[in-house]
Amino acid sequence: MSGKKLLNTVERCVDENLEGLVTINPGLRLIKDTRVVVRADIESVKKAGKVTLLCGGGSGHEPAHAGYVGSGMLSCAVAGSVFTSPPPQDILTGLRMITKDNPAGGLVIIKNYTGDRINFGLALERAKAEGMSCDMVVVGEDCALTSHDKTAGRRGLGGTVFIHKIAGALAEEGRSLDEVTKLSQLAVDNMGTIGLALGACSTPGSNGPLFTVQPDEMELGLGLHGEAGVKRIKLLTAKETVKVMIDHMTNPENSTHLPVKKGDRVACMINNLGGMSVLEMNVIAKETIQYLEGNLGLKVDRAYCGAYVTSLEMAGISISLLHLNDTFTRCLDAPTSAPAWLVPLLGPGQTDRQTPAPMMPIGGPSSEVQEAQGLSISKAEGDRIYDIIEKVCDSLQSVKEMLDGLDSESGDGDCGSTMARGAQCIKEKLGKKETPGLPVTNPSQLSLELASIVESVMGGSSGGIYSLFFTAASSQLQKEVTSQTWLQAMAAGIAAIQRYGGAEPGDRTMLDALWAAKETFEKKLADSSPVEAFREAVKAGESAAESTKDMKARAGRASYVSADLLTKADPGAMAVAVWLKAILELLV
Repeated sequence: MSGKKLLNTVERCVDENLEGLVTINPGLRLIKDTRVVVRADIESVKKAGKVTLLCGGGSGHEPAHAGYVGSGMLSCAVAGSVFTSPPPQDILTGLRMITKDNPAGGLVIIKNYTGDRINFGLALERAKAEGMSCDMVVVGEDCALTSHDKTAGRRGLGGTVFIHKIAGALAEEGRSLDEVTKLSQLAVDNMGTIGLALGACSTPGSNGPLFTVQPDEMELGLGLHGEAGVKRIKLLTAKETVKVMIDHMTNPENSTHLPVKKGDRVACMINNLGGMSVLEMNVIAKETIQYLEGNLGLKVDRAYCGAYVTSLEMAGISISLLHLNDTFTRCLDAPTSAPAWLVPLLGPGQTDRQTPAPMMPIGGPSSEVQEAQGLSISKAEGDRIYDIIEKVCDSLQSVKEMLDGLDSESGDGDCGSTMARGAQCIKEKLGKKETPGLPVTNPSQLSLELASIVESVMGGSSGGIYSLFFTAASSQLQKEVTSQTWLQAMAAGIAAIQRYGGAEPGDRTMLDALWAAKETFEKKLADSSPVEAFREAVKAGESAAESTKDMKARAGRASYVSADLLTKADPGAMAVAVWLKAILELLV
């Protein structure tokens, strides 16, 4: 999959990327026959006498660099081919657009890569020769290097976006070119970044990834273009990975480390290199801030999480830290129209970020089940219910693999695991028979307790469906407990599933087994003993569960799967057949 790209042509993918950007954001303009993007209002910015900013580099790092063009950030961005510095002529075109006839001058911000230094430097010298006032800041905040030997220097990484934001805000304030340059360089000197990858990306037109990381390994300290890191390490948890990264970044024994001490105010950027899910990023963000504040004693006043500077679809992250002063903080908070700058949501009246305490739900914790006004039954009857619950749980746990196997055909292969997880929790809550932890002598209250357990433990649609079933059933068991009221409870539960789940008998779901059992129980109860009626009901439920293999799925996850692939019985219906049979075995 790493070689696949949804493009038109490799040759024009960079140009079409920029065309798409300005199509969505008409406040940006693409200069004809170039890969230069400028603010649509660039002339008014120059007339206002404000310093203008230019940045750029190879494509493949989107939303950098053109996504940061806008008021309060960059005035212009220049793109090269994928992972390749743009040509000096395009850079010079960009400088002319933002600096010519601008008495305030322009600042070029680049990352510390040899190609960028040469090409942007050449364009800058040509612009100066044409009489334009320009200066340059080179961002090199990589904290991966451990050697003290002479090298090409620290690479520019995701922290570059902090410099875009700070320099852009200073320019918007009307600061001089000298002030913007010096304060931007001060920010660079007080910033560090460390990167890590789980896997490599592939460039458009290539046959595979730029490098290989084994399934059980990670690469620590790699560059934005897939340059090798400082070492390979074994795959760790998010918590352990964050610790390794930050410890390396702040280790005084490393020549490129970022010095930090307890009480320091910092801004933190947790950057997605392109292939990480939002779920993973949020977990990493939590662990990062907890480690910085809880272990290092830093004060994370500003935090940002998202895809700021990527490497195509690389599965990896970078963590950037910037020491804050009042100026940097004000600049980070300043408004911008740049489409790629992601702003965290703060609470009312809040300026500094603080991890909020959980908000308590109305009516107390969700695990509390309200006392039901249900009828109590005898201890002997309660003991039988205890035995039935225990038997049902054991039966569901014993068919975990079978149900998972059935579910792998039509779902995500976890039906058995989900049912077994719920059964295990119910057994734990059930406790000992002498002193049960569940109200087995109060069927209505018991039904509500079961609803709460399956909702919180099973989760997903299965937990919701069974919670609906038990919640609706509880109302029928408050005044009396007879064969007829058990039937009514079953009917009420089925009606709730139909009402909110949208399934009907014949849709190839768990409802097929439930409905068949309920209908047969109701019919046989009129002229048979309750046990015999339930025996026939179980047979009907089992038969209906088996027959789902020949049904067309019209509800549930299986309805999205091709009918040709559905050759086995529905796992939800089979689970119902299992617990119905378990109940019967304790009734005879």
